[in-house]
Amino acid sequence: MAEKKEKERYKIFAINREAKKEYELLDRFEAGLVLTGPEVKVVRQGKVSINNSFIRIKNKELFILGMHISEYEAKGYTNQDPDRDKKLLMHKTEIRKLERKLNEKGLTIVPLSVYPKNRLIKVEIALARGKKLHDKREDLKKKAMKREMDRSYKIK
Repeated sequence: MAEKKEKERYKIFAINREAKKEYELLDRFEAGLVLTGPEVKVVRQGKVSINNSFIRIKNKELFILGMHISEYEAKGYTNQDPDRDKKLLMHKTEIRKLERKLNEKGLTIVPLSVYPKNRLIKVEIALARGKKLHDKREDLKKKAMKREMDRSYKIK
């Protein structure tokens, strides 16, 4: 039983790889995700996608838009829309802090990953600033140089 919990702790259901390429991540937060029963089962199966999703603040509440959760195969007569807006749970003080920072030009909130924590589904979100084209090129150059150095050490 303890082994299963330990394995599940490290399982990540979805990762937004594009976020690290497209944005400069400034500050990270953890938020709970409000889901229905069948949605939780599907997320635990790993049939969730957060690519092209983003987070908005509506009426002092956080919502994740564009997150796709596939339909549950063993569904009953009711089922949720796979692309509906899902509510995120955070403390009011953290939401206010995010809201204040969002007023700065060029900042947005992006989801980074979906993972389990103590039988709950959590979303790691980040306050981010969009990268310019030259910043992306610079990152690619750094990656290529690091890869080249690693290869040279491997050969020796």
